[in-house]
Formats: sequence, structure tokens, C-alpha cells
Amino acid sequence: MVTDEYSDKKKQYWSQEEALINIQKYCAFQERCHKEVRYKLIEHGIFGDLLEEIISDLISNNFLDEERFARSYARGKFRMKQWGRNKIKQELKIRDVSPYSVKAAMTEIDADDYINVLAKLIAKKERTTTFKNQFDKKKKLCDYALSKGYEYELIAEIIGK
Repeated sequence: MVTDEYSDKKKQYWSQEEALINIQKYCAFQERCHKEVRYKLIEHGIFGDLLEEIISDLISNNFLDEERFARSYARGKFRMKQWGRNKIKQELKIRDVSPYSVKAAMTEIDADDYINVLAKLIAKKERTTTFKNQFDKKKKLCDYALSKGYEYELIAEIIGK
């Protein structure tokens, strides 16, 4: 039988006071979405009305703000991982972020920076990859940029130059 260090660990349940303090620390450490916070509370035995009460308390005390999370997430993923808008939107949808907040998050990405980052990504990929022919080159570069979440129209425009 295979056992790991986590399976022997007993589940820790929080009291109402512990839950509020611990989840405030959790939210203060970095921006969190509602789904992450809800999951963390359920994981520690907080359910129902108490869970909703804690989440509304976090929102009213500004520990939890969906739009702020979405904006921060979009900025971070674009600057650090150089993701495109499509991938960022998809990840925000997975986290159940509202369409309004997703739209607000997209305003955090400057259009000129976006095109420059895409051009740099394509140029770097072009230098580091070998191609059989011109069609193979375009396909590989396009597939790479699409996997990073960029729009096909922009990719085609940059590859065409």
C-alpha cells in the first residue's frame, strides 16, 4: 500500500472565529477569487449560511473584490507569462469571474504593449525553432501564438510581415 505524507494528515476544521481570521490572512496574502475562498472554507468545514456570512464580511471589509482580482490576474499573466487576451479570459471564466470583471480586466492590457509582446514572442520562437519550409514555419509560429492565447488576426498580421 502506497501512502504519502498528506493522506495521514487529519482534516482541520475551523471554528467561526478561526475561519474569519484565517481566511482574512489568506485573502490579504494575495488577491483571491470568490471560488478559491469558497473552496478553502468548505475544505475546513465551513458550510451554508456561515460560509455566505463570512464571504459577505470579506467583501464588505474589502478583503475580497472580484474586479480587483480580475485586473490583477490579467496584468500579472500578461506581464509575467505573456499570455494573450483569449487565454486570460478563459482562465477568468474557469474561476467564475463575472463578465463585467473580465471586461474590466481586459482594459489593464495596453494595446501597443500587447502587439509588441506578441511580435517579440513570435520572433523569439522563430529564432529557436527549425522549420522544414515556409508553410511549416507559419503553422508552427501561428500554433504557438494561439496556444499563448493571442487572436488569430493579430498573429496573421505579424507573421505576414
